[in-house]
Amino acid sequence: MNAARAALGFRVKSGWAVSIVIDGSVRSPHLCESRLIDLSDPCNPETRQPYHAAMGVLEMNATKLKRRVQSVRQVTEKSIPDLLKRCTNNGYSVRRAALVVGSVIDPDSIANPHIRAHALEGRLFRATLEAALQSCGIQCAIFIERDAYPTASNLLGQSRTQIQRTLAHLGRSVDGPWRADQKLAALAAWMSL
Repeated sequence: MNAARAALGFRVKSGWAVSIVIDGSVRSPHLCESRLIDLSDPCNPETRQPYHAAMGVLEMNATKLKRRVQSVRQVTEKSIPDLLKRCTNNGYSVRRAALVVGSVIDPDSIANPHIRAHALEGRLFRATLEAALQSCGIQCAIFIERDAYPTASNLLGQSRTQIQRTLAHLGRSVDGPWRADQKLAALAAWMSL
């Protein structure tokens, strides 16, 4: 039996991501799966925001940072093969993925330590997820949240209204939440088809 061609989409957050699997075609996408995946250790809350020492304070302890970042990598490097195995077991062949992120700003360009901590975390989770996907042979694209719909309109050849209508339709088959994060992850997967 041949596996159906599918694509992954992620809305990357701090310590976790919405993961969507879409198959079908650009004109007729079909939602296969919607779930959350861990990018941090759920038993260690410090790994969810590894660059925060406390509320509003940038972590400066190199030993703590190294341990937290290593934990993020280990969890992500487990989550992605688990996700891909589930896809394969469900009859899907995944070769492409796209990540929707809040920003790709260089953290070193940010003077405010608290905002820099958020930027460092954004870069860490994005880069770690992208590396884990690429190590499994998955090609990745990165989209910034504010540009996702205009980019999709150009790539898919549809208006924003048409895209939103299709995303709303896809969400009708989901047993769980279908909010902005799920829609963005689905849009990313759809663009990856």
